[in-house]
Amino acid sequence: MSTGDAFLVLSTFLACGVEMVEALTIVLAAGVARGWRSALAGLGAATLVLAVVIVALGPALTQIPLQALRLVVGALLLVFGLQWLRKAILRASGYKALHDEDAIFARELAEAEGAAHVERGGVDWYGFTLSFKGVLLEGLEVVFIVLTFGSAQGSIPLAAAGATAALVLVAGVGVAVRAPLARVPENTLKFAVGVMLTTFGIFWSAEGAGADWPGGDAAILAVLGFVVLMSLLLVRLLRRERLEAVPV
Repeated sequence: MSTGDAFLVLSTFLACGVEMVEALTIVLAAGVARGWRSALAGLGAATLVLAVVIVALGPALTQIPLQALRLVVGALLLVFGLQWLRKAILRASGYKALHDEDAIFARELAEAEGAAHVERGGVDWYGFTLSFKGVLLEGLEVVFIVLTFGSAQGSIPLAAAGATAALVLVAGVGVAVRAPLARVPENTLKFAVGVMLTTFGIFWSAEGAGADWPGGDAAILAVLGFVVLMSLLLVRLLRRERLEAVPV
């Protein structure tokens, strides 16, 4: 497996794992508060919609010339990755509150318990809708990551393998503990995912524009090191700025 392929699997695994942890929290809140029948029905319906999206878009992306595809995908990943990285840097420097899965679960649970009961087709509509929307929104990001990463690297199956491994792990642990995966270092993982998305965005958009990286795929390591270094430097500068702004 080449450097690019290894980073492809690792990146899709981490990115999809983060999204699935968030989707799990919403499904758990819907199941506990409104009943597992409606929560699982929403989960199944959202999964069906996502499968249709994959079947529709996957083959279409393989028909686009690789260089043009990498330019477009690289630009999209760069924008997407920088958004993740910006939030991660702000969290690490103290300018933004850390992501708290327990607090999110408590909020979703309270809202679900307080909502009116409306039953349609033997299914609690609020529980179904909550689960459906949560899984669909998080799942669309998973689909985006798998299709863009896989098509740009020329191996959608490898990207899908990373996402599947994340799904099996998160779902397995979720079924076992039946609680939000609050112990998962989600803030650290989001920092890592932001770094990787930004790295691939820089690498592929430059390749798509006609640049030749020295060392081929191995150059990803150099880009990764640069992004990590700049990110940590920004965290340090912002942290110092925040501390200096605090009145004595």
